[in-house]
Amino acid sequence: MASSLTKDSASTPGFEKTFFGHPRGLATLFLTEMWERFSYYGMRALLPLYLIAPGGMGMSPATATAIYSVYLSLVYLLAMPGGWFGDRVWGPRKTVAIAGGVIMLGHLTLALPSEGTFFAGLGLVALGSGLLKANISTMVGQLYEGPDDPRRDGGFTLFYVGINLGAFAAPLIIGTVGENVNWHLGFALAALGMALGLAQFLIGTRHLNPASSVVPKPLSAAEKASTLRKGLFWLVVAVVVYGGLVVTGTYTLNWALVPITLAGLIIPVMVLARIKRDKELTTAEQSKVSGYIWFFVAAALFWMIYDQGGSTLAIFGESSTRTVILGFDFPVSWYQSVNPVIVMALAPVVAWIWLALNRRGKEPSTVVKFASGLFLIGVSFFVFLIPLTMAGDGAKVAAWWMVAIYFVQTVGELCLSPVGLSITTKMAPVKYGSQMMGVWFLAVTAGDCTTGLLSIAGVDLNKTGIVGLQAALAVLAGIALWMYRKRVKELMGDVK
Repeated sequence: MASSLTKDSASTPGFEKTFFGHPRGLATLFLTEMWERFSYYGMRALLPLYLIAPGGMGMSPATATAIYSVYLSLVYLLAMPGGWFGDRVWGPRKTVAIAGGVIMLGHLTLALPSEGTFFAGLGLVALGSGLLKANISTMVGQLYEGPDDPRRDGGFTLFYVGINLGAFAAPLIIGTVGENVNWHLGFALAALGMALGLAQFLIGTRHLNPASSVVPKPLSAAEKASTLRKGLFWLVVAVVVYGGLVVTGTYTLNWALVPITLAGLIIPVMVLARIKRDKELTTAEQSKVSGYIWFFVAAALFWMIYDQGGSTLAIFGESSTRTVILGFDFPVSWYQSVNPVIVMALAPVVAWIWLALNRRGKEPSTVVKFASGLFLIGVSFFVFLIPLTMAGDGAKVAAWWMVAIYFVQTVGELCLSPVGLSITTKMAPVKYGSQMMGVWFLAVTAGDCTTGLLSIAGVDLNKTGIVGLQAALAVLAGIALWMYRKRVKELMGDVK
């Protein structure tokens, strides 16, 4: 396999080794992401349940959904400045190492039994996750010989297996301890997972592309000073405003939730508009950005529904399903392991199918894959309507309904998410390397912020009318994207 690599790559220590036919560095990033996702998804599986539990925060389902959605949106919103730090300040490799430490500290803070430390911990985990997400994906892309390397999509799919291996184990371990032993001990286990991930990343960095240590466009001294001044200014503004609200007794949770949700909808539009207006981009890059907007909108709608698997569906599972399969009673948080185990079962199959079809010249285009994912996420909520209606009189439905919904969502996810990561690295203008990965994650922010705003406004997302409306919107959007596939492919230029 080493002979197929470039001379520069082959000379990199450890680079000639392979991981399932891929560069050896993929194993390092695979394991780093696996442990980071173990910590993240373990905490996430506990979050909505802890927020509504009498022994936890004792909040209403609507408030819990709003906090959960806003937290997720903040994680992905911070991926944009995380990418910026990778591009302009530390380089991807150093940024990921620092991010791991911040995430570990955040989970340790969550483990402290106090409402104040709980929200501080959420903020630290969100900050660390934002720093890590865009940069680790960029390093995966750097392992390959450019956008046309036929192993690239398969590599991102294997990387996705690492994500889901951690996500599968987390609810089974962290969820069980959190629900059955102690909520905060569960959060502490999440910190241990991130510590393991950080340790193996530092040990395995020698297998990464040397480019991952390079700062692509370092800040000048003047830019550093200007950035610091602006950061301090907005920090002072935030302290004064929120300090005043607390002192006057007018502060409520919505003072934090509403600004974040609005920012999560406005910032993605502003970022895409700024990139589109950049006169330094070539005509070909401008066209690719225009094509990328189609994928961005499709992804935002997809994630709006998909991420409700951890809030709307999880709360429905807690209140309206029988948590018994084949006579075995399990914690509600275990539902969150259904999606990753299906991903691990199907991802290698899907990767093989894409390669087999590619060899025959019949692989579906990226646009068709996206349209299929959007269509299927809509279908999953049409399936959700069945148990939702059955439980309308207070009856509890079989756990298999939840499995069926997650199965349809997972098939849609495999059509859209790994391909979305790959297409982002392919279509990114050179000037916006790591930052474009942040833009991809802003699509998740936009989708989750929409859910958050609906919850803050008091909309019951477990009502059949709302679920049906979202299902219909996604199905129609998938059909529309498929109908305009030729136009989008034209905008993509030489990207296949």
